[in-house]
Amino acid sequence: MNSAESLRLFFENSQNVLGNVSLANITSTPTSIMTSPPPTTVRIQPPQNGTSLHSKPLVALLDGRDCSIEMPLLKDIATVAFCDATSISEIHEKVLDEAVGALMWHTITLTKEDLERFKSLKVIVRIGSGIDNVDIKAAGNLGIAVCNVPFGIEEVADTTMCLILNLYRRTYWLANMVQQGKRLQGPEQIREAAAGCARIRGDTLGIIGLGRIGTAVALRAKAFGFSVVFYDPYLADGVENSLGLTRVYSLQDLLFQSDCVSLHCSLNEHNRHLINAETVKQMRPGAFLVNTARGGLIDEVALAAALRDGRIRTAALDVQEHEPFNPNVGPLKDAPNLIVTPHSGWFSDASSAELREMAASEIRRALVNPPETIPDSLRNCVNKEFFNGNRYLADPAAYLAGMAWNNSDRED
Repeated sequence: MNSAESLRLFFENSQNVLGNVSLANITSTPTSIMTSPPPTTVRIQPPQNGTSLHSKPLVALLDGRDCSIEMPLLKDIATVAFCDATSISEIHEKVLDEAVGALMWHTITLTKEDLERFKSLKVIVRIGSGIDNVDIKAAGNLGIAVCNVPFGIEEVADTTMCLILNLYRRTYWLANMVQQGKRLQGPEQIREAAAGCARIRGDTLGIIGLGRIGTAVALRAKAFGFSVVFYDPYLADGVENSLGLTRVYSLQDLLFQSDCVSLHCSLNEHNRHLINAETVKQMRPGAFLVNTARGGLIDEVALAAALRDGRIRTAALDVQEHEPFNPNVGPLKDAPNLIVTPHSGWFSDASSAELREMAASEIRRALVNPPETIPDSLRNCVNKEFFNGNRYLADPAAYLAGMAWNNSDRED
């Protein structure tokens, strides 16, 4: 699929009363702009003599279609477009040449080579908190600020607890049995169907990464009767005392002590496949495993083997190494005692709206402030230390201040 076939470019032009319009049947040179949707179709000839199509800076949503929340917040200062792309090859040249700002979800990846193709880009806002799908160092060296949006803390924490409760009480599997027509009656049938159900009180929940979401999960888990331990090498001493938690100082200690392990750390080059064949051996036999952070934290080959031999009793994954998850292929195909959800733990109607508003507001800050103030004028810039000139490395105080802010959101 080439960029001309795949582009769905919507923008709002303040000088055009038609509102949302799309570039239809685009070739390398746009030939027409058509209003959308029908019934009335009006053709507007493109600008002549090489003049720009846009009278305002172009902001592009790279991997989505719905700009209904972003447009009202940006329409007075920017032209807002969407590309609905899954790779850089599906982004039209006009966006690569003219976009000053970009919004992106987690379905597209931008490498150093991809970033170099953008000619005018000054800021990327990741609609979410994970930034493992953007080369933030390369972006900084190119003078492109990358921001994230810490969000969905309550939703992800609630989803984590929902998955933990399903593993302990086997609600998911019991509901499926009933849905499939199995008639379970009497203590013997219930005992057989619900075998493996566990009592929570007295068990130990081990949390890897005590950022905002990890903390929210810990507080919820305590209310259910868990003893909570955590491992987070980046936190200063004393946090455990203020929250009433137990801290361990090695991953091995956490895995050894935990009846259930929940992952809440970001994905980076140092912790990919944090849960692997070796670390699985360090877990308690029959432990539970939950991942609502990033799929690459778990070696799925090792997880599948551990589920089949019972080393891990059950697991629940809201994130997978390759998304969207395909149950018919890959190492987790036919793996027993596994719950998989579609990276939806962040979502609620409220959190989605708030997230998009926050992302659009960050773009707005980048556009209304003088260019020389970027990245300092941005609230959640995550690559200040890599920004061109590396002035933050020359100013340790500014660098450390930025890192302290960003580290507070590392697991979201």
